[in-house]
Amino acid sequence: MIVTSVGRILTMARGKVQMRRIENTASRQVTFSKRRSGLLKKAYELSVLCDAEVGVIIFSQKGRLYEFSSSSEIQNTIDRYRRSSNDADTYKANMEQYLLHLKQETTDMERKIELLEVSLRKLSGQCLGSCSTDEIQMIGDQLERSLGGIRARKAQLFNDKIQQLQEKQLCLV
Repeated sequence: MIVTSVGRILTMARGKVQMRRIENTASRQVTFSKRRSGLLKKAYELSVLCDAEVGVIIFSQKGRLYEFSSSSEIQNTIDRYRRSSNDADTYKANMEQYLLHLKQETTDMERKIELLEVSLRKLSGQCLGSCSTDEIQMIGDQLERSLGGIRARKAQLFNDKIQQLQEKQLCLV
């Protein structure tokens, strides 16, 4: 202990306390009482200083209940905790369901992409060795339709260009 000039007594810091059970029953009870009141005081300070809703529930070794709540009743704080916990659980379940949906959708898209790639290879004349006569006939028909559409578009573009040139010719004359 150190006594200052104004008569205050300063105690030296106590060093680290080992976190283990206190064997002496009387010492354990004294420590529990002091730390309990310190914990409840800190909970009160946190609620006042930070405008936080705080709830602390303590059961002693003998089963006595000690509690603090910054709201009117600790039950309100417990109910709010349960709602928040349920919201988090619901959110987690929804996210898991959404991820499963996305995985299924990804699998479906990969399957569709593979089918489109196979179809494209067949339309370009590759991988025809495993095709039946009917499949080759269908591919041929599809190519004929595509070629007809391409020729029609080409003819339309040529006709449009001819019409533009004829209009320019009339303007020049």
